[in-house]
Amino acid sequence: MGLFTYRAMDARGKVVRGNLDALNALDLEMRLKRMSLDLITERAARRPRSYFGSASTKRKELINFCFHLEQLLRARVPIIEALSDLRDSVSAPKFREVLANLTEAIEGGKRLSEALADHPQVFDTVFVSLVRSGEETGQLSLVLQKLTENLKWQDEISAQTRRLATYPIVSGALVLGTMMFLLVFLVPKLAQVIKSLQPVPSAHTQTLLAVSAFMSSYWYLLIAVPALVFTALRMWIKHDPRGREWFDRMWLRLPFFGPVAQKIILARFSTYFSMMYSNGIGVLESIRISESIVGNKVLEEGLKRAGRAIADGQSLSAAFAQTALFPPLVLRMLRVGESTGALGESLANVAYFYNRDIDESIGSVQQMIQPVMIAVLGLIMLLILWPVFGPIYDAIGKLKY
Repeated sequence: MGLFTYRAMDARGKVVRGNLDALNALDLEMRLKRMSLDLITERAARRPRSYFGSASTKRKELINFCFHLEQLLRARVPIIEALSDLRDSVSAPKFREVLANLTEAIEGGKRLSEALADHPQVFDTVFVSLVRSGEETGQLSLVLQKLTENLKWQDEISAQTRRLATYPIVSGALVLGTMMFLLVFLVPKLAQVIKSLQPVPSAHTQTLLAVSAFMSSYWYLLIAVPALVFTALRMWIKHDPRGREWFDRMWLRLPFFGPVAQKIILARFSTYFSMMYSNGIGVLESIRISESIVGNKVLEEGLKRAGRAIADGQSLSAAFAQTALFPPLVLRMLRVGESTGALGESLANVAYFYNRDIDESIGSVQQMIQPVMIAVLGLIMLLILWPVFGPIYDAIGKLKY
């Protein structure tokens, strides 16, 4: 099956452009007919290559997909009709093409989970596994409802995390910009004045003047070198497992951000593990799937070790305790769940605790970052301005009136 770029016309006469997978031009025309589009022109296209990761479907599109599909299925609308209705109401061209392919696959005899598995860039392994379990247990509507709630939670956490990162990024940019301006523009203009007032400047003043002279002469290196280091570090992290593991380990050790990141990861793991286990997916299979969703190589390796220990006959809580990566709360709730036979409910309680605690932690970090950034900015200003204005102040103080 190849990718085609097409121009088509809808029922209102509007020209629509897009890309669609099809066997040939005739198959493309038939697929567009099912989307209420009339083919005008088509040509084979190459699939776009991305060296920095492909753009994934927006989470809000997945939320709307799960919510509307769940509502339509609860109303006992046949799944093909439900997908067709969703396809016609979606405005995003790429997701509309995905829904068209899902409709085609189900009409061809595939189950919904099998059709979703054909689009791993949109629907991940957890999503497909949960939908498959919902099909097997006859609770697909309930699974879609849980997925909707979970995707909404992820969207809220992402928004809070972006807000948390915005302040230090903006403050850091302000600090760096101020420091660059002072050292590149202000200090060189005052250098001759400082030397005339103090023929033998202090060590601090000499160091500052040397740094300023270097930055004024080689300012382009201050831009190029960090950019090259950042690019090289990003490529190493992306393509080398050791680089990714190092980055993930350092991220968890960061002050302020590390504990919040660990809570988010544990909340995500507990939520998905609880959903999968409650929907009939086995413990080992749930752990295997969870390895790909924690988003951290350190915890991913810990889950792999725990899975091997469980396969060798150890209990779930003992296997997780051996990894030395999970806090006492998780281990305690696992033991309670094993002893009471309500493991899914215990993990849901862990997820609930972390979900509530994340909001408080993000708020606390935001309150702590502000005074820290102000103190850092004040310290930098002091280190730069005191060696500059100190000699001027001393000279003014020696004047006799």
